[in-house]
Amino acid sequence: MNTTMIIIGLAMAAFAAFVINRIWKMKNLSGIAEHEKIVTLTDQNFQNTIKSGVFLVDFWAAWCMPCKVMAPILNEVAEEIGDKAQICKVNIEQFSAAANQYNVRSIPTLILFKNGKEINRFTGVKDKTFLIKQINNVK
Repeated sequence: MNTTMIIIGLAMAAFAAFVINRIWKMKNLSGIAEHEKIVTLTDQNFQNTIKSGVFLVDFWAAWCMPCKVMAPILNEVAEEIGDKAQICKVNIEQFSAAANQYNVRSIPTLILFKNGKEINRFTGVKDKTFLIKQINNVK
């Protein structure tokens, strides 16, 4: 019985160490460079930028861990999507007017626009395949 308890204790300690390590790595993710095709939107250029064409806009904040997870995914989407859509980002801490206008209450929120009108909205981390499929479904 003592051997079983020791094994269970060691397994629990190893699992706890793994979880703590993953949390620490997530908190210390450095900023990932944005793909050159990703456009940074501000309160001043938001409406004018999205008025013509298809845009996937990521509402994010620097302190948001899921937003950090989305950064490399959006880079991949920007690389693969070509001219079908433009990938854009809005830092809600710096530019809150657009987030307020579109009722963004949690982040990351990604809104798909066509010719200035919202056509779909996604909250939380989404994978590349899902986002590309949503963009390709825009008529």
